Amino acid sequence: MSLKQKALLFNFLGFAAIFLVMRFGLPYFLSIKPLYISLFSALLAMVLAPKFAIAQVEGTKKLMMKWIFLKGFKEL
Repeated sequence: MSLKQKALLFNFLGFAAIFLVMRFGLPYFLSIKPLYISLFSALLAMVLAPKFAIAQVEGTKKLMMKWIFLKGFKEL
């Protein structure tokens, strides 16, 4: 599996995990229509999910992660 495929997979898994938690957790706290809960969950997941990308560091490609809860970039 190439680094590009890993980055895409990790981005999807991070988004999906946060989306599902929000999608099924928010109805306990908010009583709004399911369509709006889904949209709100998607927006929150886009903001809160970690971002994975490929970076060229010293001539080699590396998988890097950026997340709003961590300072800077982390190498995986």
